[in-house]
Amino acid sequence: MSHWWIYSLGFLAQILFSARTLVQWVVSEKNKKVITPTLFWQLSLLASFLLFVYGYFRDDFAIMLGQTLTYFIYIRNLQLQGQWKQIHRFLRWFVFIFPILIVIYSYHNNTYDIDNLLKNEAIPFWLLLLGIVAQITFTFRFFYQWIYSEKKKESLLPLGFWILSLSGSFLILIYAIFREDPVLLAGHIFGSIVYVRNIYLNYNEKK
Repeated sequence: MSHWWIYSLGFLAQILFSARTLVQWVVSEKNKKVITPTLFWQLSLLASFLLFVYGYFRDDFAIMLGQTLTYFIYIRNLQLQGQWKQIHRFLRWFVFIFPILIVIYSYHNNTYDIDNLLKNEAIPFWLLLLGIVAQITFTFRFFYQWIYSEKKKESLLPLGFWILSLSGSFLILIYAIFREDPVLLAGHIFGSIVYVRNIYLNYNEKK
């Protein structure tokens, strides 16, 4: 696959991620408090699907790791909102097992090699480590959100989610600059603005 198509796939994923953030932001501004619309999770799942594939073609372990960790949390939030079963059963099964299928397929066709992902010549070890820490920090926000939502029995985006979002996004921006990855750079610059705004809205709501 040419670099042009790979970057197009990545930018499409980031556009969808930005769209979910924009939708959430607009809805929250209208209600003067942080709201979690169903479309936020639907776009998250589709974007994660595409960015996982982008990371695979870029041999970027940090990206693949980040998307794998959050993929199923998006599904769980759709379940909490009662929207998961509204999706066709075949599509639900495909989405659910897709990450496993691509790893199995690639491994048996000798195109997937953990050593290559962890020792990519284009990514020095210190940069790979930074990318992994950045993705784990950014991803942990959804584990925090998941635990918080399970306790409340509804899908919510608490203040801690936005603080972790901003922290992880800042680290990913550093990684993107050194990695010279325009896809990550474009997505997280926009995201950081919205994270700051949601922190402000959340703070005002608590006051």
